[in-house]
Amino acid sequence: FIRACRDALYVAAISCYAQGMALLRAASDEYDYNLALDGIARIWRGGCIIRSKLLDPIAAAYKGNPKLANLLVDKRFAKIINARTRALRKVIAEAMKAGVPVLGLSSVLGYIDSYRTARLPQNLTQAQRDYFGAHTYERTDRKGAFHTHWTVPS
Repeated sequence: FIRACRDALYVAAISCYAQGMALLRAASDEYDYNLALDGIARIWRGGCIIRSKLLDPIAAAYKGNPKLANLLVDKRFAKIINARTRALRKVIAEAMKAGVPVLGLSSVLGYIDSYRTARLPQNLTQAQRDYFGAHTYERTDRKGAFHTHWTVPS
């Protein structure tokens, strides 16, 4: 179980960096900052706060592919995530059985699962927004925006 905990924490660390770098990428794209994410990782590595050895392969991933959308799709990191996600699930399951909240690890698993899922249940959120405020929704079988009169029987 100790090995599973170690693997789960490693996956969590990668996921945290992936999320942070994805936010930096999104801000850079939105505001035309032209951030060099490999350079940011190298600067952090040489700093006094973060300095994680994990920043070296992160810098290498962005140097090899400056347009990398997310670390989770980098070959090296995808291989690690795929190999160790089972350990993350095990640690979360054991913690839940024991009544121990592991919100951070659960959030990591949610992020990873949602990132690699082609279709998510957000259609329910769209339907709720349409019901309450006629915000419309998109369908997977047709293009366009749709509105339904939810209280009128069909």
